[in-house]
Amino acid sequence: MNKRPTRLEILEAAGKTVPDIIDFNLKVLFCGINPGLYTAAVGHHFARPGNRFWPALFSSGFTDRLLSPFEERELLKMGFGITNVAARATARAEELTKKEFIEGGKKLVDKIHLYTPEFLAILGIGAYKTAFNRPKAALGLQNETIGKTKLWILPSPSGLNAHYNNGQLTALFNELYRLITDKK
Repeated sequence: MNKRPTRLEILEAAGKTVPDIIDFNLKVLFCGINPGLYTAAVGHHFARPGNRFWPALFSSGFTDRLLSPFEERELLKMGFGITNVAARATARAEELTKKEFIEGGKKLVDKIHLYTPEFLAILGIGAYKTAFNRPKAALGLQNETIGKTKLWILPSPSGLNAHYNNGQLTALFNELYRLITDKK
């Protein structure tokens, strides 16, 4: 779907899933909390107007232009992918249960062992804390890994996350970008 969904289409998206954008040996696999209703209605990650994922990728250097959610597969050519901790679409992440986060974390570990990205960047510190039982986690590089995959925690780019403005979000995304590009 390349058009704005109707209110009914958005409401009917509750519980739907959005396919991963994933491949083997990515530089970074970005991991959202779960799809929002708008995202599930259109079938593309971080699609809701006001979500800051795509602008943050561009302004931090990951992409050379501002991509639309409908161009999400272009990320694979750059060595990036997208998945979610929990697959079920909800209006707000708070609608997910602790059990869903924990089960999602286990599935995510299996996915990481299979695809082996260099970094897993979880976009939502609360989701990481709950899914991986890390109540004291902070943003940035984590001390643990999943196999050889390094863990990096970023704030959620959702427009509902008022704790970080666009400049702060870009700066935090840019820290990861600098780390993966300084190695070359």
